[in-house]
Amino acid sequence: MKEKDTRRGFIKKSASLFTGTIIAPLIVPSTVLGLNGSTPPGDRIVMGVIGTGSQGMSNMREFIKLRDQVRFVALCDVDARRLAAAKSLVDKTNGSNDCRTYNDFREFMDKETLDAVLIALPDHWHGIIYSLAALKKWDIYGEKPICRTINDGKIIVNAVKKSGIIWQTGSWQRSQENFHRGAELVINGRIGKVKYIEVGLPDGVKGIGTPPVQEVPEGLDWDMWLGPALKVPYRGVCHWNWRWILDYSGGQLTDWAGHHIDIANWGTGLEFTGPIEIEGTGFYPSEGIYNAPVEYDITCRYSNGIVMRIANASRLPKGMGTAWYGDLGWIHVDRGNKISASDPKILEEKIGEDGIHLYKSTNHFQDFIDCVKSRKEAIAPIEPAYRAISVALLGEIAMTTGQSIKWDPVKEEIIDNPIASRLLGRPYRKPWKLPEL
Repeated sequence: MKEKDTRRGFIKKSASLFTGTIIAPLIVPSTVLGLNGSTPPGDRIVMGVIGTGSQGMSNMREFIKLRDQVRFVALCDVDARRLAAAKSLVDKTNGSNDCRTYNDFREFMDKETLDAVLIALPDHWHGIIYSLAALKKWDIYGEKPICRTINDGKIIVNAVKKSGIIWQTGSWQRSQENFHRGAELVINGRIGKVKYIEVGLPDGVKGIGTPPVQEVPEGLDWDMWLGPALKVPYRGVCHWNWRWILDYSGGQLTDWAGHHIDIANWGTGLEFTGPIEIEGTGFYPSEGIYNAPVEYDITCRYSNGIVMRIANASRLPKGMGTAWYGDLGWIHVDRGNKISASDPKILEEKIGEDGIHLYKSTNHFQDFIDCVKSRKEAIAPIEPAYRAISVALLGEIAMTTGQSIKWDPVKEEIIDNPIASRLLGRPYRKPWKLPEL
């Protein structure tokens, strides 16, 4: 069996061996048959990876813990050093040196036959690569935020829905007990009718000035890294710190929106809609290449009367996390398994059989694999991820224009503001463009 064969393809081809007019002796190693106690490769999800940087490698290691269910066979990255490190990890796990590597995602997509793909890239690449991977009908584990612009997000959502694939956003907080518990208590009315939500995200990263132009490191394809973004010289800022440059990301605001805004929406049933009015203030570095806001304060109003405030943590009384305020009390959740309430007794309340029971997962990666097999929707599907980041992106537009933005969450359009509407997307550097659906 060639490694490029998918799990489903292997089953089909194996059956054909016994249906011809001539049946030849078939000698198969015990490792393939699983006689040594391992799962046969043909029963594993065949996966590839696009983006083998820090987050990509972290996610790979989590999937490798499920090695009896998953087999990585191909990797793609524009940095040869990171690609080599990822290949070494996969080859060691697989007990071979057969993992294929690519510099260009287009070649990867043309040549590979996969069940699923893990994608972890700078935000400005998401619109193109997420959409094209979805149109390949590969199931996707995709990192948040799913898009850099709202127009990108629309295309990604449509591609996922059109292809009928399984999508799991890397918003792993949904698979943590305290976040699940807090959201479930809120949506079941344990703090009464929610009127106000506070979402605390990290304070921004201050500027570093403008480093001098440097020689591109050996093995890094800088032009491909930039892709659809403006062509600029290399100044030593690439991996990780791209987050603080608006061409590639929106700083801590957009980097964390897919976590805490997502939880806020989950607990109030807002995960398939959006606000109707958004206003905000941002404070930006006065000089240098880091230009994402170091402070931000955004207020959103929803058609059901809920007001959501999103701000850097030092501006909020409870700091980081999500806090829901109802007419009977409040609940606050944050990382580190933190959950608190205005009255501790609220946290002890039971949700009966007739209550609302939110999707339950205890392992975000296992949930994706289970859903790839069952074809049931994963715990962090595409539209809630899009709706969460949309709040932050609309806030970014409000901060940029200095105006209050009116938004139609059904048509997904800014109302009566042509200037702000132009910021729903951004031009791509040629020859890059979004796929036409």
